[in-house]
Amino acid sequence: MKLYSYVVARDYGFAPNPFFGVCTLATCKPRIRSVAQIGDWVVGTGSKARKREKHLVYAMRVTGAMTFNEYWSAPRFQVKQPNLRGSKKQAFGDNIYSRGVRTRRWRQADSHHSMPDGSVNEANVATDTQTDRILVSTDFVYWGGSGPRLPQKFLNYGPEHVTLCAGRNHKSNFPPEFVQELVDWIRSLNEQGYAGEPLDWRRTP
Repeated sequence: MKLYSYVVARDYGFAPNPFFGVCTLATCKPRIRSVAQIGDWVVGTGSKARKREKHLVYAMRVTGAMTFNEYWSAPRFQVKQPNLRGSKKQAFGDNIYSRGVRTRRWRQADSHHSMPDGSVNEANVATDTQTDRILVSTDFVYWGGSGPRLPQKFLNYGPEHVTLCAGRNHKSNFPPEFVQELVDWIRSLNEQGYAGEPLDWRRTP
């Protein structure tokens, strides 16, 4: 069991997308999406700029993985395709990529990652599709802007002073005992699924 930790700089319920009973990481963080395996944990902490440093945004145990085309065409994930005229949960849908069989070109749906006029945002396409793999979890907690503060021991753990909070990229070199203790603490909170709305919804109409 491996742990991947990073800072959720922009929390709109898009990356990750915790809605409709399943948490998916389908955009951003291509390096994590490329290596995380079934049973591993991915944890996002709040940003210092938003005064949420040292707080959890979400924690998910990876229970599945698939390609963008598999995600796009799966009937149970049609609800995660974005509808910018729908509810906020629909507007921030992350099921936005598919790839032509013949052309092999990526198609990007009108979404949070496209341009304001709905046209393709090539920069986001380039970043998101570095890894043709999305992570799926049915075992997760998403707190958004109301996540718990991390106990001090996860900010300064052991003689090596290990901290969960990452810098610019992500962290994954955690001692096994640190990972197990963190998971045990998350489990002890007795929360599951969607537990709070995204922090940045407070700034969107």
